[in-house]
Amino acid sequence: MTNLGAVEGLDTLTRSLAQRTPEELAALLARHAEPLSRRPAPTRLRELAGALWSYETLHHTVLHLDHPRLHLLATTARISQDLARSAAPVPAAPAAGADYQSLMAHRLSFPDLATEPVPPDDAYRALGATAPGPARDAVTAALELLYADGLAAPTEDGAIVVPPRTPQLLAAHDLGTFTPVAPHLPAPGTAASVSTASGASASVSTAQGTAASVSTARVPAAREAAAADTGVTGAPVTGAPGAAAPEAVASAAAALRNESQAAASTLAATLDRLLAALAAQPAALRKTGGLALREIKRLAKAAGTTEPRARLLLDLVLAADLIALTRTPAGITAVPTGAYDAWLAMAPGERLAPVLTAWATLWAIPTYTPFGETPTALVRGEDRHAPALRHALLKALATAPAGVRPARLSTGTPLSARPSEMPDRRPDLPALLDAAAWHRPLAVVGEPLAEDRAAHLLDEAAFLALTAHGALTPLGHALLAASPADPGVLRAALRELLPPPVEQAHFQADLTAVVPGPPSAVLADLLSSAADRESEGHAVTWRFTPASVRRALDTGRGAADLLAALAEVSAAGPLPQPLTYLVQDAARAHGRMRVLPTACCIRSDDEALIRELAAHRALQTLGLRTIAPTVLVSARPPAETLEVLRGAGYAPALESETGTASVERLAGHRTSVSSSGPATTPLALAQRLLSGVMSGANGGDCQ
Repeated sequence: MTNLGAVEGLDTLTRSLAQRTPEELAALLARHAEPLSRRPAPTRLRELAGALWSYETLHHTVLHLDHPRLHLLATTARISQDLARSAAPVPAAPAAGADYQSLMAHRLSFPDLATEPVPPDDAYRALGATAPGPARDAVTAALELLYADGLAAPTEDGAIVVPPRTPQLLAAHDLGTFTPVAPHLPAPGTAASVSTASGASASVSTAQGTAASVSTARVPAAREAAAADTGVTGAPVTGAPGAAAPEAVASAAAALRNESQAAASTLAATLDRLLAALAAQPAALRKTGGLALREIKRLAKAAGTTEPRARLLLDLVLAADLIALTRTPAGITAVPTGAYDAWLAMAPGERLAPVLTAWATLWAIPTYTPFGETPTALVRGEDRHAPALRHALLKALATAPAGVRPARLSTGTPLSARPSEMPDRRPDLPALLDAAAWHRPLAVVGEPLAEDRAAHLLDEAAFLALTAHGALTPLGHALLAASPADPGVLRAALRELLPPPVEQAHFQADLTAVVPGPPSAVLADLLSSAADRESEGHAVTWRFTPASVRRALDTGRGAADLLAALAEVSAAGPLPQPLTYLVQDAARAHGRMRVLPTACCIRSDDEALIRELAAHRALQTLGLRTIAPTVLVSARPPAETLEVLRGAGYAPALESETGTASVERLAGHRTSVSSSGPATTPLALAQRLLSGVMSGANGGDCQ
């Protein structure tokens, strides 16, 4: 039987999508980018509507719904199904022995998958939100957010239409009682409780009884409420239970900023060293996928960090497109991309923006390894719950009372340590998860190993400078406020957090150069080309040695050129005399012995023939040079040298390394796989879909 209700629901959603501006539709596409990327790109609005309401997309999307939206969606879907059952009789059950098609038709009958428009008052009544107050405000804001995300659509008379598969999707989840206001993360030592979204009890101050005054966004500010759920909420609520005096608030804010700044500086330097190590020596992946343990150890040592943190950063730079997995004759290797060069030209703070954005959406917890599995990196994540759990934890930490330090969440704690080994360095995880359950119920409630996974996520957040002292830092608030399509808020916070790069160095008589701050990319390249990097931190030190100076001369620099470049970046004028002498002494010894580059040799016992080949004009492209009366060297590979010699009328033979004649075989033809064109941006796709509606090319999409 045709599901007419579902078809009418898609019509309603399609008309709703057609009424949006290109920017609004692009924002919708960006929010659903991950599930939509696993399907062919839609060419009509009707196809987009079907993709948004497909079971796979819904399964991914409901993980990112907060408590009010999830309750409203589930309640409206239940009412819609009840209305459909009463509006259409249930088909008679097939007789015994019926064929498979009849059984499936009954199983997928109209009432089971039907969708009927639901009057808004019915949904308000079912959630106990008929009277003005926090509950009604929360439901109204949630409804606007469901409309904005395409998870519901309004009919012309204002009724609500929801996806028909929603009851099946949420049937196994106990959503508990409706709680319109998010619980605050309690301060340590406060004793009382408030019911959370999961129906569990969270420790909270008795002042929570006044939570009605902390209502959610009003109806006209529904768009602001959408931003608030993605993190626009600013600093912790000072009126929350356990709020401290203004002096304590200022002191705590300064401590958060200082620790976040130190962690961000360390992170930027660690990332720089890790990518530099990959650029110098690409990492080879195992045949079974993922990096081998020896490669992880090598990169962790080069970056100056632990193995779990190296795995975390490797997954993040891969997700940020700073490295790519490339197939070579020896296997698959991880190599920096062209975006890495642009990344090096950025300021230290801005370099962190793509990495932090990648962490927010990563389908994995890189530092968490389930029991029995081998830790690795650069494997595509399949943990779709990870982004929602990550967001829920950060949102819960954002509600921590201002001026209170629940527990020190040290950035120096090894990520490999188990949560039970660090009880004094992390917030009260049960209370934190209770508070987080309101923000992303399906990613927290009933999930196995939620505490263990949350503990590793908190360690990652502290390492990434997003949390400190068990609270969210200003950088953490900026990450919540930013969106993948517009990371401007995050970039501004990073520019404010980390100072601009230093352009000059202090050269000292002990053959060291000290940069008091993060060096610019140009300065770091110059010093690293002629000196060895010795220390990191607030000041970076390089040491000049005969070997390091010779390394610079090997790149083609002359002594005068190198000294002039160093003097130009000197903060104290002329270079110290010992450094000048070191460069000049290294230059005098450089090049006394030379290595001749060659691709192959031409050997003949006929010395006259060797002289003839060296003087032949048709062979000039080979760059032939005589190194012995019977030996020429060619700058071209053997195959090309043979081809040019034969083209000039000679009859050379190919010789192996052992001196015997080699049999030549023609190589088979190969073709390179052409890459697909650049990915369509959400705005371009939105404009194309809407232009089809305006021109009538959608064939009645909006009818």
